[in-house]
Amino acid sequence: MSNKVKAKFVYNSWSDNSCPYKLNTLLKVNNLKRSTYYDELKRIKNYKDKYKKVKEQIKIIFNRSKMTYGHRRMKCMLDKIGLHYCLETVRKLMKKLRLQPTMFNNRCMKKYSSYKGKVGKTHPNILSQSFKATMPYQILHTDITQLKLKNHTNGYISAVIDEGTKEILSIQVSSSPNQQLIYRTLKDLKNKIPTEFSPIMHSDQGWHYQLPYYTSELKKMNFKQSMSRKGNCLDNAPMESFFSLLKREYLNNFEIKNIEMLTKLTKDYLKFFNNQRISLKTKGMTPIEYRNHSIKNHLI
Repeated sequence: MSNKVKAKFVYNSWSDNSCPYKLNTLLKVNNLKRSTYYDELKRIKNYKDKYKKVKEQIKIIFNRSKMTYGHRRMKCMLDKIGLHYCLETVRKLMKKLRLQPTMFNNRCMKKYSSYKGKVGKTHPNILSQSFKATMPYQILHTDITQLKLKNHTNGYISAVIDEGTKEILSIQVSSSPNQQLIYRTLKDLKNKIPTEFSPIMHSDQGWHYQLPYYTSELKKMNFKQSMSRKGNCLDNAPMESFFSLLKREYLNNFEIKNIEMLTKLTKDYLKFFNNQRISLKTKGMTPIEYRNHSIKNHLI
């Protein structure tokens, strides 16, 4: 035990009015000289934490991130407000503050499969796992995920993500993975895509995406349809990645009682994800910031 730690212990013990021992006794028991004790006490009282300001900001940023930021994204956020520290320093400060991002949890991670064989028209895999879009409205991904609710029913989430900006353009929640869920997703999406764009819409081979109404609707929206190979989730990795984040960073922290609660939580996370959550893949910007930045630069 260092002299500094001993001095702290002696001071705290002796300052306590209920302590029955005299100072000399405490010093002797802790093998600490009187002169050393006062020297250490003076240093402790004069100590100024040079990281006080950045530690306060780290705690604020971490809470605003819904406890999801690790040291890399934390450094990016600190740089934005003019607090420039190396990555290792940020990592050590977060460790000292005991701020660890939300860890992976298998709860509610049951994989939903909508594949029921060929029930309509399938389409070739245009992307072939080449996820290189950097501009908005070039390539979109869609899928459905399933969660087990507290009332012993299932909840289903249908979403569309922009590969280039990581923005969630549409998200819908339902107690059934039916055609109506997909219809609502597309209806919501219509208002988000400017008419001058003709993106690729990529999905798996789920029965919803093979039906004539879905293919017809995409044609009306001037979308080109692409599909993953059967049973290969890596072909739709951007969508799978978002669903993983949604569950791991947020939904798994709650005991979700019913579909109404799932809907509210999903909408809350959508607002955070699009407007507040930065990504290193989008140059430390939020999805909406990156979308606006990309369009502005492209037009220039």
